[in-house]
Amino acid sequence: MWSDSEHLLAQLSDALELSNWLFYQANSSEDTEPVPAPTPMRRPGQEDAAVEPAQPTYASTEEVVDFFTRMNNI
Repeated sequence: MWSDSEHLLAQLSDALELSNWLFYQANSSEDTEPVPAPTPMRRPGQEDAAVEPAQPTYASTEEVVDFFTRMNNI
């Protein structure tokens, strides 16, 4: 079994990989082949087949505009 800190480090690693993948996807041209999303780090007690990559969700245009408007008003 993993300790709490090991679980947090695995979650950080997964988040960083997803962040890098999203950055690459956002900054690559539409002509390039899509790169598959990273698979999460295997956790203790999970079988390999049970690990499914999380489907990213994206903010709508209105949500992004609202976010940056609120950031400018701080």
